[in-house]
Amino acid sequence: MNPRLRMLAIPGMRWVLAMVLLLESAHFAVSPAAARQLAAAGLPQWAAAALGGSEVVAALLFLLPPASLVGGYALLFIFLFAAGVHVLHGQFDIGHLVVYGMAIIVCMADRKKQARGVPHDR
Repeated sequence: MNPRLRMLAIPGMRWVLAMVLLLESAHFAVSPAAARQLAAAGLPQWAAAALGGSEVVAALLFLLPPASLVGGYALLFIFLFAAGVHVLHGQFDIGHLVVYGMAIIVCMADRKKQARGVPHDR
């Protein structure tokens, strides 16, 4: 990959992903519809705020370079939990969680590569 393009692509994907997750998570945390949906699934009333709030915190950590790995792993755990809840309730449309998770893994892998000082591909 072109080194200049790579310098823009991965950080750009990390920022766009984190901003989308921040907005969607904040909306989920305060949405009455989300609270009703989770209540119908048997979860307590505060679950939407807790899940959405934890995802907001993880997305903010993912944006901060020193804490991006912690935030990335936290987001992956949250998505795994969310996918499990969806599948257990017969909702198999979890493709967006898989795509978000893979994008997080790409960003984390690139960060680790840069930390080791591996030269860019030609």
